[in-house]
Amino acid sequence: MEHIGAGLAALGVIGPGIGIGILAGLSSSAISRNPDAASQIRGLAIILAAFAEGLGVLAVVVGLLAIFINPK
Repeated sequence: MEHIGAGLAALGVIGPGIGIGILAGLSSSAISRNPDAASQIRGLAIILAAFAEGLGVLAVVVGLLAIFINPK
């Protein structure tokens, strides 16, 4: 039964993956519209991608904990 919970927890990786894809697309279009602000846009995009990726890592950790931690 814990494997079902781990699978559901691992589904939390889908959201950050979609978010990073949208972020990359929008930041590249913003850089193409205003190349002078490329460094500011790139820096902000990297910070936001790190936040989104942190949520994905948290979902994987919760899934692994659900598998390997047996409350007895």
